[in-house]
Amino acid sequence: MATSIESFSSIREIAIMQLKAFKEAGGKVVGRYCAYTPTELILAAGAVPVGLCGTSEKPIPAAEEVLPRNLCPLVKSSYGFAATDTCPFFHFSDFILGETTCDGKKKMFEIMQDIKPVHVMQLPYAGLKHALEMWSEELRRLRRYLEEQFEVKINDDDIWQAIDLVNRESAALKAVCDLNQADPPLMSGKELLSVSWSRSFSTDVEEVIRMLEELSASLAASPSSKQTGLPRILLTGCPVGTGTEKVVVLAEDLGANVVAMELCSGYKTLSLQTDTSYDDPITALADKYLQIPCSCMSPNQGRLELIQQMIKDFQVDAVIDLTWQACHTYNIEAYKVGQLVRNLELPYLQLETDYSQADVESLKVRIEALLEII
Repeated sequence: MATSIESFSSIREIAIMQLKAFKEAGGKVVGRYCAYTPTELILAAGAVPVGLCGTSEKPIPAAEEVLPRNLCPLVKSSYGFAATDTCPFFHFSDFILGETTCDGKKKMFEIMQDIKPVHVMQLPYAGLKHALEMWSEELRRLRRYLEEQFEVKINDDDIWQAIDLVNRESAALKAVCDLNQADPPLMSGKELLSVSWSRSFSTDVEEVIRMLEELSASLAASPSSKQTGLPRILLTGCPVGTGTEKVVVLAEDLGANVVAMELCSGYKTLSLQTDTSYDDPITALADKYLQIPCSCMSPNQGRLELIQQMIKDFQVDAVIDLTWQACHTYNIEAYKVGQLVRNLELPYLQLETDYSQADVESLKVRIEALLEII
């Protein structure tokens, strides 16, 4: 049976069962939160990298017993899942791989260390003169840590093989996302989110690649069931996952098509391929990851260039910029994103919200007003 969009919704449940069996057989698992995580090194160590839970408001009250209430909901949700042991992927992880992309997150990792070992990578600004050298050394430090923790030797050939695997996965997901450049789009925003978010929980990258390639072929061969002529929305800003898709749902319920998502959980990293012309795989990986246009980078011209290109490629009619409360980098960067979009003579809407449903009606009014402008 050909892979369908619905197939991706079951990835998490299947992965949980596979992880349990994998751990019982002595396998090693590394939990990750961020797009800057060099999954290639984890794969080269013979371990399984898995995405961790952090897109639900349910564990936030438990997190607020330790963390301040005026903290980003993503950080609180991530810690809450760990503290309550309600994320099976965290439960099965041997250690957590963190990074310093966010002040709230990096301080939270200090507290999470009491629950499970956390290895934190120190991310330099891409514009620094020695940024590539510094990030390369962080990757080498992670390589040594993986070798010590799992009692393995990571060879360069292992890394190059993992690089090829991850390059292929990124290309396969990009091909699926690019199908929404059609008019009408071939996927709704909710469907697009399900595919891009769910695959991070899989324990088998080759299987994900197969599913993505089958889905791409299936969608391309079938006429779209979506309505043409509806406003085409680009969603940018903070990461979104299942449980935090309220803006996507509202926009589409109000008659728009969310055709693309420039998020680190979406399109942001998909054009980045590790350059295999390097002699050293570590330097090659460092070069790729430093190109991620996250708002933690300063300056961050790459994000503006990506948004502008996506507006053109996906024939976008308006941009919604989503900021989770207390995410200062995305909140401040919204000013430049707004300038860019308005200079392109397109409607722009910034929304600052959290994981709760308390503001759904006010969000609905603002999104509805945006669509009326279109």
